[in-house]
Amino acid sequence: MRLSGSKIVIKCLKKEEVKVIFGVPGGAVMPLYDALYS
Repeated sequence: MRLSGSKIVIKCLKKEEVKVIFGVPGGAVMPLYDALYS
């Protein structure tokens, strides 16, 4: 199974038990937000 970069980031954040993420919504980070949502 291949993971996208966004899903890898989310997986690492979960592993590190990150509870809060700050960011600015926009085109460049939308794949990350999509991965967070799913």
